[in-house]
Amino acid sequence: MNSFNLENIATTENSDEKPSLLLVDDDEDFLNALAPAMRKRGFLVSLANSAESAFELAKQEAPEFAVVDLKMSGNSGLVLVRQLASLNAGTRIVVLTGFASIATAVEAIKLGATHYLAKPVDADEIVAAFEKQSGNAELELSINPLSIDRLEWEHIQRVLTEHDGNISATARSLNMHRRTLQRKLGKNPSKN
Repeated sequence: MNSFNLENIATTENSDEKPSLLLVDDDEDFLNALAPAMRKRGFLVSLANSAESAFELAKQEAPEFAVVDLKMSGNSGLVLVRQLASLNAGTRIVVLTGFASIATAVEAIKLGATHYLAKPVDADEIVAAFEKQSGNAELELSINPLSIDRLEWEHIQRVLTEHDGNISATARSLNMHRRTLQRKLGKNPSKN
């Protein structure tokens, strides 16, 4: 399915051919809340609680749409985005994260994601993200510079991405003790 809009979903809902959606998150409560909401919006939903199990499902039949959590035990959502895009470049992938950073957003898009959303999100926001075909040049730009805490968070995320999520290698690169880095990664990022 190359183009997507709510009208396509509404007409598809009445047929046997609902668009396939793969939901991937290690938070089972989140999956159990999101799955019925996406079914109501006309999707045929499959669930996975890890990148590895999601990829096995996708190899059987590549989904038309996917919602992928970024941070899971085992492989990260970024690895899964790359795998899903390799199976079917037309799969529209939305990456979700509770720890948004510029570095991970850029990497997700480079690897094949359609959009990147910070949690908490609802089903309507996800459907809207699937519909986005291009960027928004009218987006309001912030006139305030990022705080020192946020700059540090962004820098750590960029270096972590460069080291494929390896905390030990990232700590060495940042000349930081591993436990200090883990403590910083465990904190929620500053909003600005």
